[in-house]
Amino acid sequence: MGSLIGIDEVGRGCWAGPLLVVAARAKRVLPVGLADSKVLSKKVREGLIESIVETCELGEGWVQPEEIDKVGLAEAMRIGVSRALIALGASFNDEIILDGPTNYCPKEFNAARAVVRADSTYDVVSAASIYAKVKRDAHMARVAIFYPFYGFESHVGYGTELHRITLKTHGVSRIHRKSYKPVRAFL
Repeated sequence: MGSLIGIDEVGRGCWAGPLLVVAARAKRVLPVGLADSKVLSKKVREGLIESIVETCELGEGWVQPEEIDKVGLAEAMRIGVSRALIALGASFNDEIILDGPTNYCPKEFNAARAVVRADSTYDVVSAASIYAKVKRDAHMARVAIFYPFYGFESHVGYGTELHRITLKTHGVSRIHRKSYKPVRAFL
């Protein structure tokens, strides 16, 4: 058996922006305080990033909105997982834990399994979760500079009331997922 790799994603349900899948492998003892990124404040997540980068090898799998629109979300997840594993340099004998009910790993990874709430029970998955959230949120804050009327810096692409209002007022941008029903309503 190889190393233990944790995988989590962020941006799956967003109306805009990319999906980011992160694969993490611990190089040494992970920092204290890791948890599912959704239960940690932004300040706590950002405070853990440096320790995560120091203690983990990380692979990122970005899937852009136009790719998601073309292939659908399930295939986009497979693509993101593959890209993250390649970026990490994973081997087929590594043990892989994915957060969620579905195993999106390529078949060659025989020791891969999906575990619901793995981001709350496996520290290496928590590390992937936190890193992915901070990284994608920072990306959306940078994107907000080019799309100043959408509020991406605050809702980071998720379907909030503010996002709905900005879609109604300003229309669909290039980074919106046009295949998503709430966005299609504004095309």
